[in-house]
Amino acid sequence: MDAILDDIRVLDLTHVWFGPWCTMMLADLGAEVIRIEPPWGAIDRIAEGALFGGASYTFHHLNLNKKDLTLNLKDPQGIEIFKELVKKADVVVQNFSPGTMERLGLGYDVLRELNPGIIYAALSGFGQTGPYSSRRSFAMIAEAMSSHTRLTGERADEEGPPIEMAQAYGDLGPGTMAAMAIIGAIRYRDKTGVGQMIDVAQFDCMVAYNTAITGYTLSGLLPVELRKKFPRGRGVGGLLKTKDGGWIRLAAFGPRAMDRIQQYMGVELDDITKEMIEERTLEMTRDEAVEFYVKKGLPCAPVYHVDEAVADPHLAARGMFIELEHPKAGTVKVPNFPVKLSETPGVVKTAAPLLGQNSKEILTGILGYSDERVEELRKAGVTSFSS
Repeated sequence: MDAILDDIRVLDLTHVWFGPWCTMMLADLGAEVIRIEPPWGAIDRIAEGALFGGASYTFHHLNLNKKDLTLNLKDPQGIEIFKELVKKADVVVQNFSPGTMERLGLGYDVLRELNPGIIYAALSGFGQTGPYSSRRSFAMIAEAMSSHTRLTGERADEEGPPIEMAQAYGDLGPGTMAAMAIIGAIRYRDKTGVGQMIDVAQFDCMVAYNTAITGYTLSGLLPVELRKKFPRGRGVGGLLKTKDGGWIRLAAFGPRAMDRIQQYMGVELDDITKEMIEERTLEMTRDEAVEFYVKKGLPCAPVYHVDEAVADPHLAARGMFIELEHPKAGTVKVPNFPVKLSETPGVVKTAAPLLGQNSKEILTGILGYSDERVEELRKAGVTSFSS
């Protein structure tokens, strides 16, 4: 076996971040992921902003290792081609608004008749059922309703406004959960031969990720109230500024950490304040401060911007970045699969595909269409090829 999922074919009808992150993880583990876009391009490929080789940077980040087939699913011929592919696939993943696939005649009941072993993952903001199921959603909607946005703000200022999380974790977290569920469903099918439908809601997943919810259900207190009533052990740290204008994150909690801080400060334990640590840290540059606190055995890190994260020597030693050649964007440096598996490692082999880059290959190789038939479909606007 070359990879864990090397015998799995995934039809990827996703877009933006939530779905593409999910399917990319499957691709990194060896699945053949066929990203299906309309002939004119999906919204995340042609989003407003900078384009690199005809695609947004997020498209490059979230669509590694995938093939690309263009199909016009508003055309009956496009629908029939998709159905033929379903018969030869293992997994279908989509993150359309609930009801869209049913209106196209491609709901789970239809796909299950075509392929009883198909695993059908429907990703959405609020799920396929429930009073909010028809609402539109993005990552920040799920983050707000699961209280992550409020909690992020409270960490900065208990009286201040909510603060949104960076980088759409309301997409990436649920997308990870979806990938895990799909692999679980594949394992079940391995045992029984039976496929199933998977309903993944951003709101549900972000609630599950919020440990503060259980703090509330156990105590009846909001997080701020709980911290005040039951304060944790002594600790100092936080985000600290350095004399060169940089920042560090110091996490000094618990008796052992406080003992080390006491030795450093040379004062009684009860006299140690955060202000004292801030003043001492301001006497050092960022790198000096990190080195100092790390040598003291305290968890400490520089606060990086993205350029520094990319250049970090530890990540380089861990093989966390890889360079790939893209037909139009040139050399692209992207994150590698982050988990190290000793027997079946995840591998990033190809850059994000061009629009329709693999249309001919898929239609002739998987479905057995002739070149003439494929050209007819192109002329009819059912599919398109990269140029």
